[in-house]
Amino acid sequence: MTLRALPDDQKLLLDVQGFDNRAAHLARERRALPQLALLESLSKEQEVLRRRSIEVRGAMEDAQAELKRIQSDVEVVDARIARDQTRLASVTSAKDAQGLEHELTSLNGRKSNLEDIELSVMERVEEHEAALALVQREQAEVQARVAETEAERDARVAAIEAELAELREKRLDVVALVPEDLMALYEKQRARYGIGAALLRRGISGGSNMAITGSDLAKIRAAAPDEVVLDPESGCILVRTDESGL
Repeated sequence: MTLRALPDDQKLLLDVQGFDNRAAHLARERRALPQLALLESLSKEQEVLRRRSIEVRGAMEDAQAELKRIQSDVEVVDARIARDQTRLASVTSAKDAQGLEHELTSLNGRKSNLEDIELSVMERVEEHEAALALVQREQAEVQARVAETEAERDARVAAIEAELAELREKRLDVVALVPEDLMALYEKQRARYGIGAALLRRGISGGSNMAITGSDLAKIRAAAPDEVVLDPESGCILVRTDESGL
């Protein structure tokens, strides 16, 4: 059964298609915002820094624990030195004094070795602390970039949503003017082929971007102005105007 609609009503479909095209473009833009790719990259960078932070912090804490053990050993040696010095001051036996002096010499040597090790470990602790501070600065910088990028993303998404809402309102206003059966056909063709209506301009279909020739063009030329015709290639409704070249 041939569907009929006033030419002006058919032209309204071009406005509806325009709204739908813009909405589809905005939806694609929202899915492919450059900020999304950047945020994914920044997320990977954050994960790398997180692992580095754990590694550096672990090494620093190990070095700090080692330093505490050495400092504790130094305290023990200092205590023994102080004890032996006190005993040496009060001992009367030459043999005991000689034994204490020998032990003090050994303890002082032990203390000197421990202090050398302590200095080396302190340097390692400082190196790890500096490395951790560097990682933390890098983490802060990346987090700042994340926050900035998220703000840009959110602003663009909000703008897209606002435009989509405006498009929906405008589309509803135009759809209200289109006969129901014509609108139903438009929606059916758009759901099936991705485009519901297009302008026929100088014999070229806006739906397929191809010239219509031969018997198909003859049929379109023969169709009454109020007859709804479909593009043989894209399946959309072909809207005919003075630009159609018929």
